[in-house]
Amino acid sequence: MSLFDRRVRGFRLVDLAAMGVLAAMILGVYLAKTFAGRERAEIASVTRQIDGERARIRLLKAEVSHLEQPGRIERLSESYLGLKPVAITHDATVDELTLALRKQAELDAAKRAKALAEAQARIQPAAPVAIQFAEPRMQVAQAPRPALILPVASVGVAPGGLQ
Repeated sequence: MSLFDRRVRGFRLVDLAAMGVLAAMILGVYLAKTFAGRERAEIASVTRQIDGERARIRLLKAEVSHLEQPGRIERLSESYLGLKPVAITHDATVDELTLALRKQAELDAAKRAKALAEAQARIQPAAPVAIQFAEPRMQVAQAPRPALILPVASVGVAPGGLQ
């Protein structure tokens, strides 16, 4: 008897194997379809979230465009800060700005020089110190003056701006 003709409880062995493979395939298709359904539901949920976020983004962009309207900003600056539009008489040319920067730099330099002079006036020279050597003679040495470090104010001038 061959493998194809052998019978188990009235069924051929080949028929039983085919039924087992068929049952495994049915179970596999069922599981795949179930997992695909779950994935489809999750994709739909994420898509709904994305659509909701896009709607929120559109709403926020509309709100920003409303808040950034120049007329609204002008009204608020006048009412809360007391600011007004710049009059045409407040124009300045490049030469006038350069002159103003030079004057400011000169004032800053004068302030630094005055501060340096005041600081140097406050520093007392050290008293002479007597040093005795092996020989019976005295030598007088002067202690070094401490270094004076002052902060330097920077002037916001572009390179080549002041000449």
